Amino acid sequence: MSSEKAPAGLLVGRPLDPRNNSLNLIRLILALAVLVHHSWPLTGAADEPVFAGETLGGWAVSGFFVISGYLITGSRFSHGLGDYLVHRVARIMPGFIVCLLTMVVFFAPIGYVVAKGSLEGYFGTATSPLNFLVSNLTLKMNHYDIAGTPLNVPYSGAWNGSLWSLYYEFLCYLVVAALGCFAMFRKSPWFLTLLFAASVVAQANIEVINRYTNGNFDVVLLFKLLPFFLGGAVLFAWKSRIGIHWAPAVVSLLVSLLMVSAFPAWGGQASGALIAYGTLWISTWLPQPGIISRHDVSYGVYIYAFAFQQLLAVFGAHEWGLVLFSLAATALTIPTAIASWVWIERPVMRRVRSRDRRPKPAPATEAATTQSEPESVASAETVRTPL
Repeated sequence: MSSEKAPAGLLVGRPLDPRNNSLNLIRLILALAVLVHHSWPLTGAADEPVFAGETLGGWAVSGFFVISGYLITGSRFSHGLGDYLVHRVARIMPGFIVCLLTMVVFFAPIGYVVAKGSLEGYFGTATSPLNFLVSNLTLKMNHYDIAGTPLNVPYSGAWNGSLWSLYYEFLCYLVVAALGCFAMFRKSPWFLTLLFAASVVAQANIEVINRYTNGNFDVVLLFKLLPFFLGGAVLFAWKSRIGIHWAPAVVSLLVSLLMVSAFPAWGGQASGALIAYGTLWISTWLPQPGIISRHDVSYGVYIYAFAFQQLLAVFGAHEWGLVLFSLAATALTIPTAIASWVWIERPVMRRVRSRDRRPKPAPATEAATTQSEPESVASAETVRTPL
């Protein structure tokens, strides 16, 4: 950022420009990083690089959550509870449901025919197509296979291993929805900061919590990801006092690196707000093509990449090697992600935003008309996190 004096009210830096950042590009890079990460298990390759016990894909998902925490908290604090929930469901569910349908009408039938020679028995198996759809509709992935497929691949029995994180992301949405109902979280950043600190303490003591939750894996994953989300939320809560500046951003990223290295079990979670700050700073100088700023295809990439990788493996492409396998999966995933954005995600969001901007009828006793929602607020609803 420039060396100009910080605007009034800010201790340092300048506010993040909601129309001049590269967060769409960063999310797309993170989604592609998850694709690359999955190429190791889906090709049967060993020795995937890890840092502080976490894979490339794990860190990419954490990046999604810190960005989402910042943006989604902004959405909650600028909308009523009902509108907020409608926006969140509209952003995540239509694309997810269409993805599930695509699994059962396109990917799985091809995999079944390749393995069995025909579709005989496809609709009556233990995890039937209908069972797959119904059991997963709540975002909680209860089944990953469809009719026992994919078969004869290095990572069998799962068509879309990426979808697991959407459930925990939506749980984070609900946490922020609840916090927004209390004025203290809107008026003072300290309460949200204390909650973030408490989530880090919970992650640092997850073994103790496990003893009281019988090792419930949902609790484990939620406390692993929630601090990253709340880290982004904390940064939003302090945005009226702390702007974006290169010096604290570089320090934040360096401290995060040290924290993760020294305390791998919880250092990343403790660095959630610092990672969020560094990421927002990167978004202020990283160039973003105009087409990406207008079209957010990261969600589509995230939810379809794994399935295309498995489909390639069904036909033996896992033997091509990591690089060619990843490039081929990317080439198939990007057009599908674009189609999901153009035909599913964007139309639904536009419909929801048009309802928000529609003037509400004024009471009969009042002469003044209700103003529609500013375009700047509506545009903020084009965000997602995903994973």
